[in-house]
Amino acid sequence: MEIERTKFQGVINILSFNRHFYVIGIIVLVLITKSWLLFNWSNLLFYATVLAFIYGLLMPLIVSAYVYDFSGYYNFQWLKKYGLSDSSTQKIVNINAGFDETSFILPKSELLVFDFYDPKQHTEAAIIRARKVSLVYPNTKQIKTDAIPLNDKSIDAIFLLSAVHEIRSFKEKVEFLKECKRVIKPNGKVVMVEHLRDLPNFLAFSVGFTHFFSRRIWRKAYCEAEFSSVSETKFTPFMSIFNCSI
Repeated sequence: MEIERTKFQGVINILSFNRHFYVIGIIVLVLITKSWLLFNWSNLLFYATVLAFIYGLLMPLIVSAYVYDFSGYYNFQWLKKYGLSDSSTQKIVNINAGFDETSFILPKSELLVFDFYDPKQHTEAAIIRARKVSLVYPNTKQIKTDAIPLNDKSIDAIFLLSAVHEIRSFKEKVEFLKECKRVIKPNGKVVMVEHLRDLPNFLAFSVGFTHFFSRRIWRKAYCEAEFSSVSETKFTPFMSIFNCSI
């Protein structure tokens, strides 16, 4: 079964899952405008403030449209760089945090899908909303981040596609990555895609970029999980693909 993404689905997702942010932003804009009319404060300050708020509301939507709707991310042609485009001989695991946009459209092979979402630990409002509307891939299994129910060295590749930032604890990140390392074959790969807490994502998402983690944090986590090789390539200025092996 293959699910085709609709036009501007990335933008619709951002609006839907982060609607609290947009509601608060619009309310603040209304209050600022009322304050300006009542107290006659500086026009320059007013327009600068309004422009800053509009930028903060619109830029995440523009960047999301670029990254998720027009960059080709979801056609997975970029997998060819990692030798994963021929799916006929691959035993692949796709792990998500309860919002799964990729399992239905990944190149098909022997695909296992796991969901590590734990409502006691992963409490972000956006992921809670996303889970309510997410399609569930057949036979998706719920797992703990420190216990992937697979044999040692049994998997060719693990995909972690815009999911692992939902693991907020550094210690839990390391435990999870150790489990990924345990189950992949000696020549296997862990492919992780993430936004980073960096300048491009700050310009795109303003304070929302704190939802992501820095390159340094990810490299430290993989190092403590004892991966021997971690390489990073950029997929658009706003997303990084980490290709990790043991």
